[in-house]
Amino acid sequence: MNSLDGTTEKPLDVDLPPTLPMIFGTENSTSVLAQSGSTALMPCVVHNLGEGTVSWTKRKNLMLHELLTVGLTTYANDERFQAIHFHHSEDWTLQIKYVQPRDAGLYECQVSTHPPTSIFLLLDVVEARAEIVGPAEKFVRPGSTLQLHCLVKKSTEIPSYFFWYHNFRMINYDVDQGVNVSTDLVGRESWLEVPKASDRHSGNYTCEASNAQPARILVHVFKGDNPAAMQHSMASSPSVMACTVLLTTFVTLKLALQTNWSL
Repeated sequence: MNSLDGTTEKPLDVDLPPTLPMIFGTENSTSVLAQSGSTALMPCVVHNLGEGTVSWTKRKNLMLHELLTVGLTTYANDERFQAIHFHHSEDWTLQIKYVQPRDAGLYECQVSTHPPTSIFLLLDVVEARAEIVGPAEKFVRPGSTLQLHCLVKKSTEIPSYFFWYHNFRMINYDVDQGVNVSTDLVGRESWLEVPKASDRHSGNYTCEASNAQPARILVHVFKGDNPAAMQHSMASSPSVMACTVLLTTFVTLKLALQTNWSL
């Protein structure tokens, strides 16, 4: 190149920074645990994406997959699926609202490099359930203390409440009826206590947490020293015996009909 004074200038050597390779910041085979009904978040961090595009698919099997999102556009025929990405962020999270057990499985986060590069994430969906500690029936003497302890199992989120029901009536605030309820939401447990149980406290009790299947227990407040004898008395009562006879007859007839049809 000639300058104004006739001298020749050499072009400047400009060192351009090297193009950094695309790499995933999320580990391959990452497992995500979500509770049924909650929002599942599947992370996919991509460093040095450049002009690439991130897409999400769900693997049905080795050959078949369902396209969910490309960039920020959702292609799934289900509005619960959405790609979440913020400007200047390297995270392309797949969000699944109101996640269901059928959503469990293998998901693929793919970047449109040449050839395409992917990582896989496994979604496991669990059903939270309440559990009242102890057997399904509880026997209590009149005047003694009735205590029930309820736990929430397989919960990934803290429940917002625990409700106790006696024969389908909510009793959390029945202090004047001798009912005391204490709850530890973070610990996912609740206690019901009746210091002086009486006949009116017999019946079905239900523990219901906001995010779990309820648990039930049958309480008997009885006068006597032998719960086993009471169980025997209940089993030998006319109403129970009649139900047993009807059930036996029904099963016998069903088996006979199945045998005739097979012949």
